[in-house]
Amino acid sequence: MKIAILSVSEKGKILSSKLKSLLSKDPTVIWIDAFHKNVKENIDNIFIDNVNNPVKYDAIIGIMATGILVRSIAKNIKNKKIDPAVLAIDDNGNFTISLLSGHLGRANDLTLKIAKLIDSQPVITTATDINNKIGIDSLSNKYYWDIINKNEILSFNKAILDEKTIKIFLNINKPHNINYKKDMLDFFKNNESNTLEIIDLKNKEMSIKSVDEKYILFKNNKNKDFNLNIINYNGIDFKKSDFDIFACFDKKYIFFKQRKLIVGIGARANIENEKVLNGIKIAMNNLNLPIERIDGIATAEIKSDEKGILETAKKLKIPLNIVSLDEIRDLNNPIISHSDFVREKFDIPGVAEPSSLIVAKKDSNSSKLIHRKMAIDGVTVAVAVSK
Repeated sequence: MKIAILSVSEKGKILSSKLKSLLSKDPTVIWIDAFHKNVKENIDNIFIDNVNNPVKYDAIIGIMATGILVRSIAKNIKNKKIDPAVLAIDDNGNFTISLLSGHLGRANDLTLKIAKLIDSQPVITTATDINNKIGIDSLSNKYYWDIINKNEILSFNKAILDEKTIKIFLNINKPHNINYKKDMLDFFKNNESNTLEIIDLKNKEMSIKSVDEKYILFKNNKNKDFNLNIINYNGIDFKKSDFDIFACFDKKYIFFKQRKLIVGIGARANIENEKVLNGIKIAMNNLNLPIERIDGIATAEIKSDEKGILETAKKLKIPLNIVSLDEIRDLNNPIISHSDFVREKFDIPGVAEPSSLIVAKKDSNSSKLIHRKMAIDGVTVAVAVSK
């Protein structure tokens, strides 16, 4: 997450500096800038979306009165699909308020994280959260799924609040192998969302009987068959290959595409596979994700024969992707960190971050870091997802 912190008073500036220092220690926070005074001008610049602004912020934290912050961002906000997370914190740090984009922008999660860091009271007002339920957009955010038809979010979240049964179908397509069902069930249980059910097509709970250009015919092993019209659901024109997961209730459907999640690995020579595996586990734990969510491991060609990396990929049954040094040299991303040692020896900025970004970007428009480089026991680990 890339974060901008704004303050207006001297007291707020002190809190801003403290918060920046605390968040900088979090490897899931990729970039932080702090701005003082000139709120409207700074916010306008933050919202500028052009090629000259390589750092597009995912979250804006205003240490100021909510009225000042709301009026300052008003002309720049568009809709929940694209707006950044916006949080407000009072000068004394008593309250951390999730103001905008609580689910899709991850403002609620960031609010809880910051409240814990500065010992403040988190303020979250979204209906699903205050009733300890999982919003359908919270589910997609947690596991890095893109929602194809975001216009259905409201109806699904209302159904969840009304405790209607939502069926979630996994493993529609190969090779996307969604095998973290247990983690999902634990997530549902911990959030009192017992009306969310998982139907795993891979495990034959329900099977695809036939497919044509307009329909998938699902064969339920307990009940009768049913058709899903995928060619024109509420004006969306797509095919079965365009989604990996869908959920439904009362003839309403919401479709998801799983984003590619890649773990980049660098390591010293002759690294033990236990240390590589431990580094991966720590990074995924930082992201609150199961190991099974990983779609691939990436490393540079200089590590293509590294036994510890090869053994780890084999043990986890996760594809290993080798990235050439030229691909890394051609990567133009101001966010990635640089290693003087690696630069001097191989003329590249690093291995873990660029490798993860390059592989995550393949077959998609772009990619982003969600866990910056972390070094532990001779291993460097970074995580990126497709966008």
